[in-house]
Amino acid sequence: MTLLRTADAARRLGISVSFLEKQRCLGQGPAYLKIGRSVAYRESDIDAWVAAQVRQNTSQPAVGASAA
Repeated sequence: MTLLRTADAARRLGISVSFLEKQRCLGQGPAYLKIGRSVAYRESDIDAWVAAQVRQNTSQPAVGASAA
């Protein structure tokens, strides 16, 4: 199992560290592990989160998103 720190996960996703941190606080980003005071992401969780972002049009919610 490969673990990525926040900066490495953000780089892999092509997003900023601050965006990834904000998504984590909102519960909308990839699943993560909290080990002591450190945050780490499994590559498999990043891949699953990316797959859940697929949409067919702009009005469609993300796969797995709860309805409002």
